[in-house]
Amino acid sequence: MRPLDGIRVVDFSRVLAGPMATQILAESGAEVTKIERPGTGDESRIFEPVFEGGMSAYYSAFNRSKRSIVVDMKTDDGRQLAFDLAAQADVLVENFLPGAMDRLGLGYEALAEANPGLIYVSNTGFGQSGPYRDRKGYDTIFQALSGVIDLTGHPDGPPAKVGVPFADLTSGLWIVIAALTGLMGRVSSGKGCHVDLAMMDVQVSLLSLPAARHFALGEIPARTGTEHPGRVPSAAYRCKGGAWLFISASDQHWPVLCDVLGLTEMAKDESLRKNLDRVTRRDEVTAALSSAAALRERAELAESLRAAGVPAGEVNTVPEILNDEHIRARGMVGSFDDADRGATPGLRTPARFSGYEPHRFEAPPKLGADTRSILADELGLTAEQISALYEKGIVA
Repeated sequence: MRPLDGIRVVDFSRVLAGPMATQILAESGAEVTKIERPGTGDESRIFEPVFEGGMSAYYSAFNRSKRSIVVDMKTDDGRQLAFDLAAQADVLVENFLPGAMDRLGLGYEALAEANPGLIYVSNTGFGQSGPYRDRKGYDTIFQALSGVIDLTGHPDGPPAKVGVPFADLTSGLWIVIAALTGLMGRVSSGKGCHVDLAMMDVQVSLLSLPAARHFALGEIPARTGTEHPGRVPSAAYRCKGGAWLFISASDQHWPVLCDVLGLTEMAKDESLRKNLDRVTRRDEVTAALSSAAALRERAELAESLRAAGVPAGEVNTVPEILNDEHIRARGMVGSFDDADRGATPGLRTPARFSGYEPHRFEAPPKLGADTRSILADELGLTAEQISALYEKGIVA
């Protein structure tokens, strides 16, 4: 048994945020049916790079453990099939522009009449209301508009996007939060609901700390590179040989940090004991720590700091962290069996629930791999009816 066993999810979403969310639900036990268009399916199926055997690495990262049914929703019969599947679901996830699902006859009001308990999550760029509701956008557009890009980068450099698709990934997590919150609300109310979840709103909500500084101080937060605006030291320092080490120290760590780095005079300086004083003298402190760190090999310095109780972390590359002994011991790098390639690596869903079976970790579905079985087993169509749908090109 898994935590979400018995929960049915119909997934109309494509590319990243929605598929990421429904993959988390699927690997937690929900039965997720991905509804895809004929021919191409989710456009991320052809995104580069691809594994040997032809599967997109991008697609495989967000579509494991699901089923795929191909339905032509440009046809009346196709829309009816999609409606019938949603009428049996607990959760629906879609990421079309506002009004698109209504025009297909698959909007919340129509489906709620047939399925009052449905949790219907609409993940759009700008939401169902507001002057920007009909705008299109991508991850980096939301990063830019929200101020995230303006906050990222070094003070003397241009703005920079986050190194991962930050807006998509955080929105995916909020889709999961919204779906599970809706399901919990249904337990007490007996009713489903429509969730209006805008990627733009998600990004703005993540500005909580910069916004708090603006509300309190009236400041316009600036780019700080790896430094923390309110704590010194908290930054990446370059070590001997060029590798980087991140050091973050509070007041109780400060004298110990100075001792490890050989900064005897700074350790004795009472005017640097409090963080507020170190923030005021940021340039002086940063210069001293940078010079001291540059004389030490990263591995040796990191171990010395950790042994002394000072928080420190190597700035790893992606291959370094994927092969890290702790990450491997935690089982974060897993492997699923792809029919065309065999064992294929991927990153596991991180939550672990005691008393339940482990999360699923199954290969992404081939396009339309489950169409026939879903039509027969869930919609109760006869072999003749199914054959007719295939012949008309309504399903594939």
